Amino acid sequence: MKVNVIPTIIALAISAIISYCFYSWCKSDNQLLLTIGGFVFIATTLVFSMGVSFAQPRTTTNVRVLSATFFVIALISNIIFMLLQFNPPVYILVNGILLLVWLLIVYALKRANM
Repeated sequence: MKVNVIPTIIALAISAIISYCFYSWCKSDNQLLLTIGGFVFIATTLVFSMGVSFAQPRTTTNVRVLSATFFVIALISNIIFMLLQFNPPVYILVNGILLLVWLLIVYALKRANM
């Protein structure tokens, strides 16, 4: 696995801007949880879709497509939580499971050595 510095920095900056928007637009008591949780989930998936490459080109392509898909899912999930009044355990459960499922699939793709 190789991390490309410039695309990774750009992905982190995009994630920070999106998280700031969550912070600005969210008017619930869980504003900070949404900001930090959204940043972690979005940054992780966006970095893997833009700034990480693997030894096998097919593995890189599969991980990038998967990460981009989960990035969109994370964005939609966090927008829904931003618009609704939510409990912290529900937010952690939904986004935590989504992030762990993404991580499990990425791990399986990496081990497959395609």
